[in-house]
Amino acid sequence: MMEQYIEIKTANPDSLLFYRMGDFYEMFFQDAEVASRTLGIALTKRGKHLGEDIPMCGVPVERADDYLQRLIAAGHRVAVCEQTEDPKEARKRGAKSVVRRDVVRLVTPGTLTEDALLEPRRANLLAALVRGRAEDGGFAFGLASVDVSTGAFSVGEVAPAGLGAALARLDAAEVLVPEQLVEELAGALGETRAAVTPVGRDLSDPARAEARLAGHFGVATTEAFGSLSRPELAAAAAIVGYLERTQLASRPPLQAPVRESRGSVMEIDAATRANLELVRTLSGEREGSLLDAVDRCVTAGGSRLLATRIAGPLLEPAAIAQRHDAVAALIEAPELRRAIRRTLGETPDLARAAQRIALGRGGPRDLAAIRDALDAAHALGLRLAALDEAPAELEGIARALADADHALALDLRRTLADELPLLKRDGGFVRAGCDAELDATRALRDESRKVIAQLQAAYSEATDVRTLRIKHNNVLGYFIEVPQSHGERLLKPPHAEAFVHRQTMAGAMRFTTTELGDLERRIGEAADTALGMELALFERLSARVSESWESSRACAEALAALDVAAGLAEVAVDCAHVRPHVDDGLDFRLEGARHPVVEAALKRDGKPFVPNDVGLSAPDGAAGLIQLVTGPNMGGKSTYLRQAALCAVLAQAGAFVPATSARIGVVDRLYSRVGAADDLARGRSTFMVEMVETAAILNTAGPRSLVVLDEIGRGTATFDGLSIAWAAIEHLHEVNRCRALFATHFHELTALAKRLPRLRNATVRVAEWKGEVVFLHEVAPGVADRSYGVQVAKLAGLPASVVRRARAVLDELEAADRASPVERMIDDLPLFAATRAKPQGVAEPDPALEALEALEALDPDALTPREALEALYRLKALKSGG
Repeated sequence: MMEQYIEIKTANPDSLLFYRMGDFYEMFFQDAEVASRTLGIALTKRGKHLGEDIPMCGVPVERADDYLQRLIAAGHRVAVCEQTEDPKEARKRGAKSVVRRDVVRLVTPGTLTEDALLEPRRANLLAALVRGRAEDGGFAFGLASVDVSTGAFSVGEVAPAGLGAALARLDAAEVLVPEQLVEELAGALGETRAAVTPVGRDLSDPARAEARLAGHFGVATTEAFGSLSRPELAAAAAIVGYLERTQLASRPPLQAPVRESRGSVMEIDAATRANLELVRTLSGEREGSLLDAVDRCVTAGGSRLLATRIAGPLLEPAAIAQRHDAVAALIEAPELRRAIRRTLGETPDLARAAQRIALGRGGPRDLAAIRDALDAAHALGLRLAALDEAPAELEGIARALADADHALALDLRRTLADELPLLKRDGGFVRAGCDAELDATRALRDESRKVIAQLQAAYSEATDVRTLRIKHNNVLGYFIEVPQSHGERLLKPPHAEAFVHRQTMAGAMRFTTTELGDLERRIGEAADTALGMELALFERLSARVSESWESSRACAEALAALDVAAGLAEVAVDCAHVRPHVDDGLDFRLEGARHPVVEAALKRDGKPFVPNDVGLSAPDGAAGLIQLVTGPNMGGKSTYLRQAALCAVLAQAGAFVPATSARIGVVDRLYSRVGAADDLARGRSTFMVEMVETAAILNTAGPRSLVVLDEIGRGTATFDGLSIAWAAIEHLHEVNRCRALFATHFHELTALAKRLPRLRNATVRVAEWKGEVVFLHEVAPGVADRSYGVQVAKLAGLPASVVRRARAVLDELEAADRASPVERMIDDLPLFAATRAKPQGVAEPDPALEALEALEALDPDALTPREALEALYRLKALKSGG
């Protein structure tokens, strides 16, 4: 047996081996030591190898999912090794023959399908990344992703600069990366929480990609999937090859890969996602995130779809408007909305149930889930069909629901019993009256059970042992059990001839009889026959589900989309959200805007949220405004900045926004640098993290971007920080020309509004009453003259002596600062006195070409000596500049 174990383990060196032995999965050697530490289970030993004890631990098969979940969460991969033949067949080869075993599945973070291993409301993506030549001739990354639990499959092409943002949007559980790129892409991969799996050229080779992909889907050419580039084909093929390798005989059905065009969704980098807490908080929790605040979905599929939409808001105004139309229609039809939500609330997860059945990992309850979901789809399709002048999105949902396989639902309802076991091997899941032959076999089995009861009564009477019981287990079969005191009597005449001793236990003895053995054989045959017939019916139903997989998947997507629209309509009504106007312009105007997460938290405490306007629309429409926000600590600047960004995300995701009115020109890139934290693992201080994030913004933001910056330059010396913040504002205004909110405690920066025409000053208002500060949380045009940091320190509980000393020092510093005002610098320091940076996409001038052009423009015969000398100096300056 150990020879067999070592052979199988050698073939799977990077995985913990779950080696099936009866009712347990056993692990040996180093695997046992690792699993014992990770799972907190006992480490024992069994036999010897090379003179050393063999470490061993095991987990029950029935609880294997719980242990698998913990191992996968700890970053391990698991190879599941099952017995592939009946032990009776092995014994025919000899008394000591080992049962054949083989690995049937490799369990990795991105290939999970079982409910116990998955979060119901979160997609579990497996992604693949391959670099290759793009359509424009340059290099690009093919990025493919698949949710094995539902079969959804997408692929796209990503520019190298946008790789980190694309990976952050997917938030995959596992990413496949060519071995030669793992170190090179460590930075981008480090921004995700995914497990990184290096793969060899056999999976990532573009030359083999088309044949592998076409072979998996059974098509003659990949042109059936549209015009996929070489990197996209390679990434999609890598996923297919990895699934074939890890799922072995059980190939998950997959949707044909859907191509996502480059630039179809808002680009949001990992730092911005973390700062804005879009789908999870900084601590990794869902509660407290934007998604949690607006998720009123009543199905798991709806929540997964809403998370995808918030992670990737659209850029096409027409598509955004279609989503808004669906939400608006359900707001205007409250009775229909409530009825839809009631029905959806009772609808199981069709996508994952159908996938488990197609994979051969489902049970009777999965079939029931498919039945109930298809019934719900049929009912909802009829409701939507009766809707007058339904918007396009609801019409598409209604068509998909109408195409659901209603005949399959009827077959499942006719076949399945009302009460269902978890596992098909337990039987009892076929409805009585469905199959006459099965009913007859069950009657024989159930009648035999009555005979067992009668036989027990007869034995009890004959032996005068009222506590005699006939029991059953998988080892002994049927047996007679009596207390030990009575068992001693059965070992003696006159009972010794009839009762054959089987086992002695603490306090009890077990016996059998010829009559009981014969009855057991007849019962076993009837039970096995009935179970076999049920399993055959299960396989027939599973085959039907697999045949209808495509329509079930489309139906599941429609149910999820309907749930999202109804949920967003519900939150819009409950929280007074308004429909935003989204177009191709550069407007950004919010009236009465609110932060959805903060507002929800205040509402729970019975407190109101103070709304504020945000205006970043320039009068000429040529470029966006920059709003410089000053004000006290604790005044609400960060909330004000964040709520503007979150409104943009919600609007372009297809939701209504927390405001009284909203007009938003499409935001193609969203940047947020709010708060600060060390990144010690990569040797970055708080200030370095701040500068790296700020650099990414200034280097890539464009006119359609929305930039939210909070406290730039506060992590270093005052003049250093002020200088950096000053230059950053000038760069945003002159080079990036984007819409931006810039919060700062450097009040000197407000003077920049005199020279930057698209810079506006705003302040968070406060009031002072009896020496105390009252935060009004109102943002109004104007400038703050102080930050009230000492007052906040007092509120925080600093000793009174420290607060008094801080006030005295502050008075001295402010007096010195007034003696040397910064306004002189505004007048004396030319804007961008140094060489200006160039906007993104504009090439830097080549000094050599400029020199050649200058030489060609010269006419030596027409130059005076002074002009010739000046020309020479100009050429020298070009040389030093290059």
